[in-house]
Amino acid sequence: MKYLDKKEFDRINMFGTGMPNEEYAQYFIGESYLKPLTTSEESPIFMANVTFEPGCRNNWHIHHADQGGGQILICIAGEGWYQEEGKPAIELVPGTIIEIPAGVKHWHGAKADTWFSHIALEVPGENCRSEWLEPVSDEQYNML
Repeated sequence: MKYLDKKEFDRINMFGTGMPNEEYAQYFIGESYLKPLTTSEESPIFMANVTFEPGCRNNWHIHHADQGGGQILICIAGEGWYQEEGKPAIELVPGTIIEIPAGVKHWHGAKADTWFSHIALEVPGENCRSEWLEPVSDEQYNML
């Protein structure tokens, strides 16, 4: 279901919007918000609710690891997009789960006409790191 009204979206975004994602803002087009759900002291798996305003998406990026690693997205509210390089975009709706192996170039974010949230889980591995790449152009995004 699509939500342009932020107050209506907040009612169904069960983990909350969190704070502006200022640390990674340079890798996003539009505003995103981060609500950590675990800490490294509590769990070996970092999980956070990431919320995207309508039209917000992150840059192309790759999760690298020498062994293991990657990311899992669990879509919880609104609607969004996920795309791997060279493949068509996949529509994201609540209940969609995306498993992203280490080494796969991809991006994800909200559809143009709705707020969107997903839980992001960082898969444990050895020497995990993210490589941030070029933005998803308006031309690419508007073709969806």
